Amino acid sequence: MKQILIINGHPDKESFNYALSKAYSKGVGNTDAVLSQINISELDFEPNLKFGYRKRMDLEPDLLKAIDKIKKADHIVWIFPMWWYGYPAIMKGFIDRTFLPGITYQPVKGKAFPEKLLKGKSARLIITADTPKWYDSLFMKSPAINQFKKGTLQFCGITPVKVTYISPVKNSSPDFRKKYLEKISLLGAGLK
Repeated sequence: MKQILIINGHPDKESFNYALSKAYSKGVGNTDAVLSQINISELDFEPNLKFGYRKRMDLEPDLLKAIDKIKKADHIVWIFPMWWYGYPAIMKGFIDRTFLPGITYQPVKGKAFPEKLLKGKSARLIITADTPKWYDSLFMKSPAINQFKKGTLQFCGITPVKVTYISPVKNSSPDFRKKYLEKISLLGAGLK
């Protein structure tokens, strides 16, 4: 059975991101896949990588459980808002603390690129924003997508990484939101 993991990077449980997470979960519920979830804001951990990569910090129990879920997953769905062309601070802290050498990638002496320890996994990014997609793409060059898709997930071996960009969310109509909740539920049902 396929292992699906949803990671929600929004700090607010009443956000549209949480509704999207529930919609994806509902879709997966119509399959024989095994679903697990991480709501980053519910984890108890120090988000600051205090010593950089000079000295390893002890991983809190919640991070150890999260790493185990990431390693077991076949497909990881990341749901998060784009704020200032990046992702929320708590999500950045989670990535800094869990995507570490020996866990998600392994540096290889004498080589420019590391061994990718998350090969065989795929991902979907579900991003909410107020910036129109055309503006994010043409003028800003999609920094949040590039950083996370290429600089983190693909760097560690996760491929393919597909993106669903939902915009504008602020002041969006109930019909707009309903349309996307249905679309995300279908993605879940298709394990995409």
